[in-house]
Amino acid sequence: MTNVSDRPGIEPGEEIGFVGLGVMGQPMALNLARSGTRLVVWNRSSAAADPLREAGAQVADSVEDVFGRTRIVLLMLVNEAVLDMILQRGTPGFETLVSGHIVVSMGSNPPDYSRGLAAEIAAAGGHYVEAPVSGSRKPAETAQLVGLLGGDADIVAHVRPLFAPMCRETILCGPVGNALLMKLAVNLYLCTTLAGLAEAAHFADRNGLDLATFQAAIGSGPMASDLTRVKIPKLVERDFSVQAATADALNSTNLIAAAARAAGMASPILDLCRALYGESVELGNGRLDMSSVLTAIEGRTATLGRS
Repeated sequence: MTNVSDRPGIEPGEEIGFVGLGVMGQPMALNLARSGTRLVVWNRSSAAADPLREAGAQVADSVEDVFGRTRIVLLMLVNEAVLDMILQRGTPGFETLVSGHIVVSMGSNPPDYSRGLAAEIAAAGGHYVEAPVSGSRKPAETAQLVGLLGGDADIVAHVRPLFAPMCRETILCGPVGNALLMKLAVNLYLCTTLAGLAEAAHFADRNGLDLATFQAAIGSGPMASDLTRVKIPKLVERDFSVQAATADALNSTNLIAAAARAAGMASPILDLCRALYGESVELGNGRLDMSSVLTAIEGRTATLGRS
């Protein structure tokens, strides 16, 4: 396969691989396909690929088929275990897959894991970019994600145009590891803010306040944001249909806590919110929206009333 340095930029009509068509991956891939990007896609559950086929993408028979037909492969996978499995890491198939390719991982993984994967891909003759995205399903559907890019500057510049149909902005974060650390910093703010918002809604409700008025008060003040505009109606209506799953929020808070400990720092607010997301998962809300953290707060209130 031609070395990437001999092919600056993405060639017109070049096929791009996309693996992982879940809650986030499917709308991201659809935005790429609808922009005219020629996609070759694959997903473990084949039904998730049907909308991509209708949008003009080619549906591959296997991961090997994706890598065999494309030079750049985007991966939107749930965690590092699945990423290792897809790339056949630790087997002879790994080098066969990644050699001569640019592998772009858009999921949220531990920074040290990402650095290790980058080194192994480089040793196998490939290139690696980490590109976690900030946002949930609704921003993914409307191409309002923020892409955080980390890796070799030349390779990042090579693939950056691919993010325009998926993201309203891309931010260069430096070498591999930094983009994922930046995602964790952003998610620390997001996860703690949403837990605080859920507690505020619970406080208003328990004190007999009209929740529509609560929504108006937040929406008219300095705390108004896309987050409050999207999540307050879900809290008020108890609509926990998934945009960003509670299990993913718990995983994110676990990653943040581990990174905080590695940096020798305390994370007291994060740790409390991590416990609440864990309690919501234990209540069976793992695949519901992370706003279901409200139920964990309500559960603590119920326990308080029984004491």
